[in-house]
Amino acid sequence: MPSTTNGPARHRSRGDQTWRSEAVCQPTDYHRVDPDLFFPEPDEMDKIRAAKALCHQCPVRQTCLDAALENADTHGIRGGLTEQERAPMHTRLPRRLDYSRVNAAVAGRDIHLTAAERQAVIHAAYRHGIPARRLAWILKIDEETALKRYRETRRALRHRDLEPTNSEPEPGENGLDRDDFGTAA
Repeated sequence: MPSTTNGPARHRSRGDQTWRSEAVCQPTDYHRVDPDLFFPEPDEMDKIRAAKALCHQCPVRQTCLDAALENADTHGIRGGLTEQERAPMHTRLPRRLDYSRVNAAVAGRDIHLTAAERQAVIHAAYRHGIPARRLAWILKIDEETALKRYRETRRALRHRDLEPTNSEPEPGENGLDRDDFGTAA
């Protein structure tokens, strides 16, 4: 029986444009592509269909779409989507929270992170005891700002723990306490 595995998500590093060489839309001596094909007028349906057909064959289509969203590129067909199809994605991008991107950043990859992903990186780094100097390097901030983010995270976690909700048992109920999970009380 054949086995399949999903490889780790491949996220483009900030400023990395090497993926473009793999794009189907790149003209070569043997494969001529008119760049104007990807910048049609709204009523040029044949051009739009032709550009999308090329995009759907492209091995770096998702990377192209991510680059268009992260760089606020609102012109032309990118990643197989028109300007109008990408517009809602542009507005939702700041709220994107992709944990594969968070994990990649914590592992040291220099990738574009949204505000929500940056906050998740801070939380993960705090939980895993990553030094403030390393967090500063990951987020491209100074060490003092990293320490401030850790203090804010510690305060938020402490505050959350002090406010019991109706759905959570009080500490010590059912014989369990925060210390039983290996975290500081």
